[in-house]
Amino acid sequence: MFVFALAVVFKLCTIQFVQGEAYIAMAEERNIQDMDIPANRGNVYSSDGSLLATSIPKYDIRIDAIQPKNDVFNALVKPLSDSLSKFSGKPSSYYLKRIKKARLDRNRYFLLARNISYSEYIRLRNFPMLNLGAIKGGLIVTQEEKRDHPMGGIAERTIGYEKIDDDGNVTRPGIDGYFGKKYLRGKNGKRLMQKIGSGKWKPIVDYDQVEPQDGYDIYTTIDVNIQDIAHYSLLGQLETYEADHGCAVVMDVKTGEIKAISNLGRSTKGNYYERLNYAVGESHEPGSTFKVMALMAALEDRVIDTSTIVDTKKGSKRFYRRTITDSRGYGKISAARALEVSSNIGMATIVDDHYSEQPRKFLNRLKSWKLHDTLGVSLIGEGKPIIPEPGDAIWSKNALPSMAYGYNLQMTPLQILTFYNAIANNGEMVRPRFINAVKEFDREIETFDKEVISQKICSDKTLAEIKEILKNVVVRGTGRRMYSENFSMAGKTGTARTDYNDYEAWRKDRKYVSSFAGYFPADNPKYSCIVVIHKPSTKIGIYGADVSGPVFKRIAQKIYTETPLVDALESLEVVDKKTDADYHMFYETAQTYKTIMPSVIGLPAMDALALLENMGLKVKMEGAGTITSQSVNKGIKVKQNQTIVLRTS
Repeated sequence: MFVFALAVVFKLCTIQFVQGEAYIAMAEERNIQDMDIPANRGNVYSSDGSLLATSIPKYDIRIDAIQPKNDVFNALVKPLSDSLSKFSGKPSSYYLKRIKKARLDRNRYFLLARNISYSEYIRLRNFPMLNLGAIKGGLIVTQEEKRDHPMGGIAERTIGYEKIDDDGNVTRPGIDGYFGKKYLRGKNGKRLMQKIGSGKWKPIVDYDQVEPQDGYDIYTTIDVNIQDIAHYSLLGQLETYEADHGCAVVMDVKTGEIKAISNLGRSTKGNYYERLNYAVGESHEPGSTFKVMALMAALEDRVIDTSTIVDTKKGSKRFYRRTITDSRGYGKISAARALEVSSNIGMATIVDDHYSEQPRKFLNRLKSWKLHDTLGVSLIGEGKPIIPEPGDAIWSKNALPSMAYGYNLQMTPLQILTFYNAIANNGEMVRPRFINAVKEFDREIETFDKEVISQKICSDKTLAEIKEILKNVVVRGTGRRMYSENFSMAGKTGTARTDYNDYEAWRKDRKYVSSFAGYFPADNPKYSCIVVIHKPSTKIGIYGADVSGPVFKRIAQKIYTETPLVDALESLEVVDKKTDADYHMFYETAQTYKTIMPSVIGLPAMDALALLENMGLKVKMEGAGTITSQSVNKGIKVKQNQTIVLRTS
């Protein structure tokens, strides 16, 4: 027993004096750590400074119920309960009972309020006991950032987000995701935390060892007015045609700035929301919108001209044991007319006649326009274009005729739009751009300018010819229902089958993709636009001119009526003598008469109304136009809320 006791004493001394520091360090390492404090994520703004995405701090307030001394706890637990009662509306006795029980249970992480705002947090931390801080009062504050989109669901997928799960997997769609790591995240701070059991940690002190550095702000190219127009124009058409999903994109012709991008998919309940970024990520067979590329290749290679006659038969023609059809027979027509009426046979005949023996000549022309490459836009998940070549599994003798009218290849809506935008931009192809600048407050960190993909996609002759044809598509071709005498547009309709691998199943349940790509105004383009709608109800309509064309037209006209082009005005300093005289007359009258009735005879009705209502009078207007008589004569003293009757010419 004596020897055993000596051994125990020896071991205790060894632990205490020899190994003591090592064990203390291990205990501190397990129970006290520097923990990351997430930095505030940067904001995302529209081109005019409207807030598109921001981080809102949310707070959880807890109390270490055994931290306060007995005299402090006993003196302040009732006032604390009273304050919490006023804050939440629950009885004071409810909090008093629960906080006392937490102290008895030695609860060091008792929740008082969850998910509160910053102003509420400031209010709570000034409550009795909590205002003593972490050491004396047991206050525990945990902060979490929640990403908010003030515009709601509009462009939500393009604005995006960045989420990291418990396993470290990152989901990063949209602008917010793509630029998250480089600009928006900021740098986390450090704070000394103590483990209090069950995986819970509390701050040891109220201050941070290393303060977090907020992320930079991003200013996008999105115009909120145009975005709103595109969103609701697309939404209305999707609902009308009971379509599965669709997208609409508006691009500035000269700079490539994306002014609006809307992607709406249908939920199981029939509602539409920003489900996926279809415009950037979804490759599909473009259908007739690709006929423009096919005809331009033939024109640029000088194998035809716009007046070349092509025989479209009676609306049906065999190509290598495969029949190609048109919506009706057009007979012998020019190559230009074949594109205007969107003849499948016409385009297939032109390409097959001139490229069947040298298919790589046609493919090389497409490659010279970079149609086989991704655009390299600043969003994750861009769909890769698929253009087959000889030797590929999907290549056959029918490959070229099929490609001529937009089948047997795949492109995304944004890739198609980029080509149409190059036509509108006098042949210069620019990369679509979503970002203007990165800023820290007013200090610019980085700016993003126009990026040119190709200086000139084709000759001026080809460009002029294709522009004229695209204008005529709207005037007298497949897009003629969109024609307006007051507003010019140019573009191409598209209608393509989709999900037709099992042809028999497709015949029982036909599905189409309807599209329209183009630009406006036709003669001096400012914006290019594409609208693609997938799987509209065949009972209502399927053709691009009927389904997608009206969305394009609505977007174009609303942009020019609700978002006027300021840079189209030579000067805003235009002096009109009559307007200037009317203004001075109105101003002098408003300054002279405060309680005395002025004469408003001869004033426009709206001016008279504004003048008298600013004097505190009630105005009853009979008619519209210029004021001819007034119920109270000039010079009569009037009272507040007195009714004046005005008659107009």
